[in-house]
Amino acid sequence: MKTALYPGSFDPVTLGHLDIIQRASAMFDTVIVAVMCNSAKTPLFTLDERVKMLKESVKDLDNVIIESFDGLLINYCKEKNIHIVIRGLRAITDFEYELQIAQTNKELSHNQVDTVFLTTNLKYSYLSSSVVKEIASYNGDITPCVSDFVADALYKKYGYENRNK
Repeated sequence: MKTALYPGSFDPVTLGHLDIIQRASAMFDTVIVAVMCNSAKTPLFTLDERVKMLKESVKDLDNVIIESFDGLLINYCKEKNIHIVIRGLRAITDFEYELQIAQTNKELSHNQVDTVFLTTNLKYSYLSSSVVKEIASYNGDITPCVSDFVADALYKKYGYENRNK
């Protein structure tokens, strides 16, 4: 039984993230989506809110599990006996960064953790959580970027009760 881990901050989860999750779920028996506590970032949504949004987003994917973690990715992989990490790539600049992280994880895990890169669907190649938050903060239309319930949560965070009005 092959299990893969898709880690991220998912602040918020975008349609690009969901595309990677759906595709990974077709490739592996189980996909654990791990919401990270990233000390380098100040999230808009709490860890619990991000987990809740992801659970709602993947409720129709029976082989996807949503969890959270804090600490080194390789320690989490060891704890869960996971040897495959999924990462999405939008552009060559993503690859340079992700390759370095993948190589570091492989070395620190003593060759026990490999990374599988999935290229983003072209229609989501421009998407990032940061861009979505920026658009939402000005009450712009984020419906092409996130699911409706994520859009509602974002607009509410920024004090917009009614979207785009």
